[in-house]
Amino acid sequence: MPKKRGIVAGVDLGGTSIKAIVADRNYKILATGKKRTDAGVKAKALIHEIARVVEQAAADAGVKVKSLAAVSIGAPGAIDVKRGVVTEAPNLGWRNVPLGEGLRSRLGVPVVVDNDVNVGVMGEHALGAGARVAQLVGIFVGTGIGGGIICNGELYEGGHGWAGELGHTVLLADGPVCSCGRRGCAEALASRTAMERDVRDAVKSGRKSAVFDIMDERKKDRMTSSIIQVALAKEDPVMKEVMKRAQYYLGILVANVVNAFDPERVIVGGGIAERLGEDFVKPIRETAQEYFLHAKAVKGVKILPGKLGDDAGALGAVVLARKRLGL
Repeated sequence: MPKKRGIVAGVDLGGTSIKAIVADRNYKILATGKKRTDAGVKAKALIHEIARVVEQAAADAGVKVKSLAAVSIGAPGAIDVKRGVVTEAPNLGWRNVPLGEGLRSRLGVPVVVDNDVNVGVMGEHALGAGARVAQLVGIFVGTGIGGGIICNGELYEGGHGWAGELGHTVLLADGPVCSCGRRGCAEALASRTAMERDVRDAVKSGRKSAVFDIMDERKKDRMTSSIIQVALAKEDPVMKEVMKRAQYYLGILVANVVNAFDPERVIVGGGIAERLGEDFVKPIRETAQEYFLHAKAVKGVKILPGKLGDDAGALGAVVLARKRLGL
């Protein structure tokens, strides 16, 4: 069956959900599919679920899967992009998982694989808050914290494909244990997972919080971005305190990024940024500016929330496929 010119499925594989879109050559989204990521499921089963989400999105778009030009996926962790292998993804418990080949054999189309935040940053750079600037860093806050770097207008992946693991920048050497096994990473201090841990610890110590009542009301077993938003709107003291601490550490992380890379913009993305926007980013910006090495960076570096919201990763995956495959 001939491939439909420019129609690509983009997938964002996160710690809490799988999202797939089908988009045309102008990045118009034709259909969307989404499913919760089942924690602890084996890699083979999860790849099967990813394929099913793609198949459903394609069906909703009126496109046969085998006529897609490509399927492109952003996955958490370190990626061997040439082989399409997830070499290590602590939040999924994956090591050396052949994600590209698994999807290719199931779907029968070319598959492109890269880090989830890399593709999210590519999306913001091409279509969102990055506005095609030459030097850009993205920091996405979700189940974990990931980063992506655009250098001279192109994704920078480093000498081994590992660049951009900004969530594993150590900010507090004797801090809490991270999913990677080390202590004091930004991810262990300021991710949504870290925030939930800190809220639970506060409640266990006797503090009053409405967070878990809100979770029960909404039948959630995780402290999602929407739960955080509602708790903050209710002026929950524990949630406010935990958020303030996370924003402080994210500000330190952004300052380190600016001092090291001198980008024109830093984009803060992920579910919390999508929900809270400037209210989330402003305290991060203010802290970062206190630690800038060069005073001119205060005006010279823009620190902004992402514009693409929940579509950043999936749209970025479409951008990635077009670049890699020349579509």
